[in-house]
This record gives sequence, structure tokens and C-alpha cells, in this order.
Amino acid sequence: MARSKPAPSLPAAAPGASEDRAASRRIGMLAALWPFMSPYRALIVASLMALVLTAMLSLTLPLAVRRVVDNFRADDPAMLNQYFLAALGIAGLLAVGTGLRYALVTRLGERVVADIRKAVFDRVIGMSPEFYETIMTGEVLSRITTDTTLIQSVLGSSASIALRNMLIFAGGLALMLLTSAKLAAMVLLIVPAVIVPILVLGRRLRKLSRENQDWIAASSGNASEALGAVQTVQAFTHEAASRAQFADLTETSYEVSRRRIRTRAVMTVIVIFLVFTGIVGVLWMGARDVRGGVMTEGTLIQFVIYSVMVAGSVAALSEIWGEVQRAAGATERLVELLQARDSVRDPAAPATLPRPVRGEIVFDEVSFHYPSRREVAALNGVSLTIRPGESVAFVGPSGAGKTTIIQMILRFYDPDRGAIRLDGLDLKTLKRSDFRQSVALVPQDPVIFAASARENIRFGRPGASDAEVEAAARAAAAHEFVSALPEGYDSYLGERGVMLSGGQKQRIAIARAILRDAPVLLLDEATSALDAESERAVQQAVDRLSQGRTTLIVAHRLATVKKADRIVVMDQGRIVATGSHDELVSEGGLYARLARLQFTDGIAAE
Repeated sequence: MARSKPAPSLPAAAPGASEDRAASRRIGMLAALWPFMSPYRALIVASLMALVLTAMLSLTLPLAVRRVVDNFRADDPAMLNQYFLAALGIAGLLAVGTGLRYALVTRLGERVVADIRKAVFDRVIGMSPEFYETIMTGEVLSRITTDTTLIQSVLGSSASIALRNMLIFAGGLALMLLTSAKLAAMVLLIVPAVIVPILVLGRRLRKLSRENQDWIAASSGNASEALGAVQTVQAFTHEAASRAQFADLTETSYEVSRRRIRTRAVMTVIVIFLVFTGIVGVLWMGARDVRGGVMTEGTLIQFVIYSVMVAGSVAALSEIWGEVQRAAGATERLVELLQARDSVRDPAAPATLPRPVRGEIVFDEVSFHYPSRREVAALNGVSLTIRPGESVAFVGPSGAGKTTIIQMILRFYDPDRGAIRLDGLDLKTLKRSDFRQSVALVPQDPVIFAASARENIRFGRPGASDAEVEAAARAAAAHEFVSALPEGYDSYLGERGVMLSGGQKQRIAIARAILRDAPVLLLDEATSALDAESERAVQQAVDRLSQGRTTLIVAHRLATVKKADRIVVMDQGRIVATGSHDELVSEGGLYARLARLQFTDGIAAE
């Protein structure tokens, strides 16, 4: 049900990147697929055996054809019949072996690609927010879908075809030498002329393939971003500009693809022309030898068949070479995701957080800069102790660092200096999944998944019963509107909760946090989208929920802030004042000014 976004320490896919990383674009990158293939060694061996069998049978057929041709005028018709039956038997075995090879190789490709997709998703879903600051969601999705499809094509088809043609090339060449050394020598003279364009144009093709994939990923990222914010796009009548931008990226991708196709077509034309020109020349010389009695008709036909097989294998390899190069580029991009280093990592030997968690939170001289905004301190020397069970509200102007406090407690980022402790233990010494189980979050922008209302609330505690889910919804003042949905708690809420209003989304998010029943509660503007009546109901639920729990509240509304045990006033990443509502109003300063500007109705009502 959870949805992943994408990845950073990686540069976002961009056109120029392909030239910068040209040196790393090599077929050897495909070796990175071996860890995903090695668990299926038995399947690989069976596939190779079927592949070798079909190649050997293919190479045996011309021998049977030679016998048939040379015995056309034989006195014993039974012998001719035996040769025909033998040829038919070989053809039958070849058909069965080819079908078996296809089934085994295709299954291997599907299995390996499924494992790669899971590995990449497992990797990116656990990356910290910093990872996502320089790469778009569509970029990662493109790597998981488009790039893995390329790999699947190679592993499930192209690789086996390439190996089979390599065996036919080597075996056919050897049998050509045994059939007629003179004619085989003539064929070998053509080989350098064929290999040179493959090597020269292949290098150009590899660069274009990677650039094409980068532009496809950029196009996917642009589309994902626009469709994810389609209401905003339409509200600001930005459809035309969005269409133009997507069209520009798509057309650029198409132009790069045209250059790639043209290069590959030229390479195919050159290779096939040279190969078959050589075959025609060899056939002409062989015909002269037959007329001169140097070889039989059957021998010439056998040699020609081997020549065609060898030429066909070379042509097939030149075709597949481009696919293999594209797969190498795709592998490189996936390996970048799998090997990307996260700035926030769990310790090798994590400490154990004592249970039950008391909920004491300490900020010790914490300073922090967001990676994308190094010039501005989000937190600057913040020291604060929050006692177990205490309710603390954070207020201040936008950009003061309030939400950053929430993010640091969840260890989405690590401080540049200082330490954050939970029950006396530095968060850096704890496993993130361990201490986060003791924290419930209601974010400013509530996330609703494309699932039922019940599953969205149960996201807070997957093992919760239906009764517990409904109890949490009641406590969050969500039961009434959820019950009114067409299928009640089983109603599908649509992607990002498009069926719900902003206030309803927040009440679902609050119900999710209530269901989690964690000792630390983080409320980031949790009631900002609620009407007065719903806010009152939710505030009562939050008041009950915060009893005995450490609660951190980021809010602007007076009704939420004034009930906190302590109010922390922040400005420009610093704590400028702390105290109760009355104390801070009497002191004047920033809080009193914010109260006059934002809380006028609340103050008048006191």
C-alpha cells in the first residue's frame, strides 16, 4: 500500500550526463546482474544445456542434408529414406530443444528481473529525505520499470540467442574448415571487414542508448510531477505549458532514439552486405570446384548451409549487440540506485531502546542545514529538554525551524552538530525502525494512500482489528464521514485521497496516529485544515490522546497552542523564548506579536 518516491547522491538523469559517464558505460556492467542470477544456478545450467543441445542439432542438420543430396542417385532407395528420417528426427529434437530453451530462459529472465525490482524498491523506500532532494520520482520509477524491462529482454531472450549464435558461429566455422579449408579461408578473410564496423559503430550506439534512456527517464519524471499536481496545474491554467514541456522532452527523446536507430540500421546494413557478399563469392568458387570434380554437390550445399548459418549468426549478434549495450546502460543506472549511499544510516551494532519508552527528548546544541540550502541554518544551536509526558508547542514565523524539529526527532536527517536523545540514548545509536515504532506522526500535508478508508487508518498499526480502527476514527471525529461513504470503511479513497476534503484527509491521518498508540506524538499543523466544529472534536481527542504521552505540537492556532504545558518560540532556527501562553504574552516580544496577528479572535475570547 505504501508508495515510494525516488533517489540522491545520484544526479538526476539529464542529457549531458551521458557524455560525462561515457567511461563507465561498458558491457562489463552486466556482471552486476550475477548476484541476482546466482541463486538460480540450476535453472541457468538447464538453460545452457538446452542451448548447447539446440546449437549442436542445428549444426548436425547440414550433415544430413549432404547425405541426402549425395544419395539422390543411389541405387538403394532405403538408404535415402533413412537419411530423410534421420533429418526429420533431428528437426523434431531441434524443435523440442528450442521450446525447452525458450521456456527455461524466459523464466530465468522474469525471475531475475522480479528480484531486481524488489531489491531496488527495498533500497529506495528506506532512503532518507535527503536522498530525494536531487532526483524526481519519475526518474526512479523509470529505472524500476523501463530499465528492468530492457534487462528482462536481454536475460529472457537476447542473451540465449547471442550464446546460441556464438556456438553456431564457432561450430559452423570449424565444420566449414573440415568441409573445405580453401573456401573457409576465403570466408575468414571477410571476418575483419565485418568486425570493424561492429566495434566502431557499437561504441557510438552505446552512447546513444544511454542518452536515450536518460531522456526517457526525464520525460517520465516530468509527467509524474505534472500528473501528481494535476489540480494545481489546471487551477493555474498551466496545461498548455505543461504539455509543451512534456512534448519537448518527449521529442528530444525521440530525436536521440532516431539517431540510435539510424546508427544501428547502418551497422546492420554494412554487416549483412559484407557477409552475404562473401557468401556469394564463396558459392561462385564452390560451383567451379563442383564442375571441376573437386567436391560433390552435397559437400558444396553443406558448406553453403554452414556459411549461411555462420553469416546469420554474425548478423544476429550485430543486432543483439545493441540490445546488450542498452541493457548494460540500464544495469548501470539500477546499480547506481542499489549502491547509492544514504547520509542517514543505522549503526552496525545498534543500542537497545528500553521498554516501555518514557518519551524524554533532549536537543543538545543541535545545528542543522538542509543539504540543498547549506547557506541557511534550519536549526542553530538548539538546546531543549522535553520531559516524559510533557506537551510542548512550537510557534514562530514560517521557516523558523518548527517542522525541522519534527523531522529531526524522526531522524529523517542527522544534525550537523550536537545530538538528539530519546530516553538518554542518541538517536544515531539506535535502529531507525526500532525507535520510530514509539512515535506517531500527523504531518502538515496528510498522506492518503490509494486504498480503503479502513486500510488507510490501519496503516498506523497493521495488526489492528476492525473495532480498533473504528474506535480510532471515532476519536479523530472521522467515523461519521467515513460511515457516510458509499461502502463505509471499505470505500476506496482514490489516489492521494481525491475523494476526501482537506479536513477529512487530516482526520484520517489523526485516526492513524491515534491507532498507533505511541508514547511520543508529533503533530505538525494537525488541525490546520479543520473547520471550527471538527477542530474542537479533534482537539478533545488529541487532549485525551496526549495524556501520559510526550506530545510535540507545531501549530499556529491559539486553541491548540495555549493548552500546551510549554510553548517554545522559534525564529531563524533558534529558540528565542519559552514559557506558558500567559507568560509569553506578558513578556511581549515575538510571541505577543504573533498572538496579536494570528490569535486575535482567541485572545478576545479569553
